[in-house]
Amino acid sequence: MIRQIVLAILAIGCAACSHRDLRGSVSRSPDGLTYLILADDNGGQCGPLTVDGKIWPHPIGARGQIEPGYHVIKCGGEISFSIPAQSIFKFDYWGP
Repeated sequence: MIRQIVLAILAIGCAACSHRDLRGSVSRSPDGLTYLILADDNGGQCGPLTVDGKIWPHPIGARGQIEPGYHVIKCGGEISFSIPAQSIFKFDYWGP
C-alpha cells in the first residue's frame, strides 16, 4: 500500500516536469528563457533545416533560444507547432 502511494506521488511529480507533445517533448526551462532543440533532421537529406524561414544555426541536438509561440520548421517537409513560454521544446518527430 505504501509502495503504491509512493509510486503514485512519483508519477504525478514526473508528469509536472515534462509533457509529451505530438512533435516532441516540453519541459520547464531552468533559467526562464524559451528554447528549441531540433533532435531530428528528417533523415538529413533535405537541404538546409529552417525555422520560420531562416536557417537554424544550431547543431542537431543543441539547444537554441527562441521566442515562445507558433513556429514552422522545414526540412523536406514543413511542420508547425507552438512552443510555450519559459520552456524547452525538444522536436523529435516529423511523421504524420
